[in-house]
Amino acid sequence: MASNSYDMIVIGAGPGGYVAAIRGAQLGLNVAIVEREHMGGICLNWGCIPTKAMLRSSEVFHLMHRAKEFGLKAEGIGYDLDAVVKRSRGVAKQLSSGVAHLMKKNKITVVMGEATLPAKGRVSVKTDKGTEELTSKNIVLATGARARELPGLEADGERVWTYKHALVPPHMPKKLLVIGSGAIGIEFASFYNTLGADTTVVEVMDRILPVEDAEISAFAKKAFEKQKMKIKVKAMVKQLDRAKDKVTAHIEVDGKVEKHEFDSVISAVGIVANTEGLGLEKLGAKIEKSFVVTDEFCRSGVEGLYVIGDATNGPWLAHKASHEGVMVAELIAGGHPHAVDPDSIAGCTYCHPQVASVGLTEAQAKEKGHKIKVGRFPFIGNGKAIAMGEAEGMIKTVFDEKTGELLGAHMIGAEVTELIQGYVVGRQLETTEEDLMHAVFPHPTLSEMMHESVLDAYDRVIHI
Repeated sequence: MASNSYDMIVIGAGPGGYVAAIRGAQLGLNVAIVEREHMGGICLNWGCIPTKAMLRSSEVFHLMHRAKEFGLKAEGIGYDLDAVVKRSRGVAKQLSSGVAHLMKKNKITVVMGEATLPAKGRVSVKTDKGTEELTSKNIVLATGARARELPGLEADGERVWTYKHALVPPHMPKKLLVIGSGAIGIEFASFYNTLGADTTVVEVMDRILPVEDAEISAFAKKAFEKQKMKIKVKAMVKQLDRAKDKVTAHIEVDGKVEKHEFDSVISAVGIVANTEGLGLEKLGAKIEKSFVVTDEFCRSGVEGLYVIGDATNGPWLAHKASHEGVMVAELIAGGHPHAVDPDSIAGCTYCHPQVASVGLTEAQAKEKGHKIKVGRFPFIGNGKAIAMGEAEGMIKTVFDEKTGELLGAHMIGAEVTELIQGYVVGRQLETTEEDLMHAVFPHPTLSEMMHESVLDAYDRVIHI
C-alpha cells in the first residue's frame, strides 16, 4: 500500500477537475487527480463535445437539402448514422487524449480508480492494483453528475434512452419521444428531427427551454413546430408501456391522459450529482437534493474540502465548472480570486436555431425591482444573416433604465452561441448602454445585430 501526500488532490477529471489540477500545477502545487472512468469526464466523452459533433452533422445535412437556395446542386442526399456516431466518438477520443497529455505536461499525478473520503484530508482510491491512500489538506471534489431518472421512466438502452444511449443509438428512431425540453432534451430533439425522426417533445412547465427568456422560448417553439416537431407543454409522461419494438407513452395534458406509441424515448429530465458513497455526510458536508451546499468560493464548510461543477450549485455548465476550478486552485495557492458570479455565466443550446443567453431575463429583471429598457433586433434586418440564408432569429437586450447597466441578453438564431460572449465580456467590464453604442461593430457581421438591439432599447435603432 502506497502513501502519498500532495498539496492538492482533485477527484474527477471533467472540465472543472482537470482545469483545477492544471492551474494548481501552474502555481507550483504538487497535484494529484483521481478519475474512475475517462479523462475529460462526461463533458468531453459523453456530453458537450460529442453532442456538438453530432449536431454539426445534422446541420450539414440540413444545409445540403437547401443547396438549391444557394445555387448549388446536391442529389441523392442521405446519411450513415453509424458514420455520424463514429465521427462523434472520434472527436471525443481526440480531446480525452489531449487531457491526458496536459496532465503529463504539467507533471500531475493521475490515479485511475474510485475514490472515497474516509476522513478529513484523506482520499482512498480503489484501483486495479489494490487500494491507494492519498493525503492532502486541500481536496477538490469535481465528481460531476449523471442523468436523473424518474420512477417508471428508467432507461433500458433499447427503447428508452438517457443522453448516453442517444449518443450511441442502437437504431435510428422513426417516431421519437423526448421527455424534457431543457438544453439536453432540445439538442437531441433537434438532431433526430433534422435526420427525419417524427419527434414529440413533452415539457411539464408552461413553455419549452424554461430557463430562457419567455420571448425566446416562444420564438423557439414556433421555429421547431415549423420543422414539424410536435411540442406538448404543461404535460407529463405518467407511464411507459414497453414492448419489443415500441413504447406506449401515457401523457397527461390538461388533466386528460393520452396514449401515443413511439419506437424510441429519450429521458432528459435533469441531473443528479455523483455525491453518494464518498463519505461526505460523515465528514459533515451538507447535501441538498444530491448537490453539496457551498459558499461563493466553493467551500463546503468542511475544512479543506472544496466542491466545484455539477456536484454543487448551478448553473450546471462546463465553463462554469472550469472557472470554479481556476478560482479554487488560486485560493489554495494563497491567492485572492474573485468569486464566480452565476448571473454572468452564459447558457448555450446548440439546436437549430441556436439559443444563447446571459444575465437576467426580462421577467427576472422586473421581479428584482429594476425599471428596464428592452431592445430587440431581428435577423431579417441584418445583411450578413440574409446573405447566409439564416434570416430566422432575434437578439434581445435588457438594461436598467436608471444606470444603463446591461442586465441581460437573449438570442436565438444562427451562431448566437458564439455571439453571446460579446455581452458576457460587456457584463464583466460593467459596460453601460453608452459604451455599447459607442463601440464600432464590423460590417457585414451578425454581431451588428448586438449593436442594433442596444440602439433599439433607447429608440435609436437604424435598420428597422
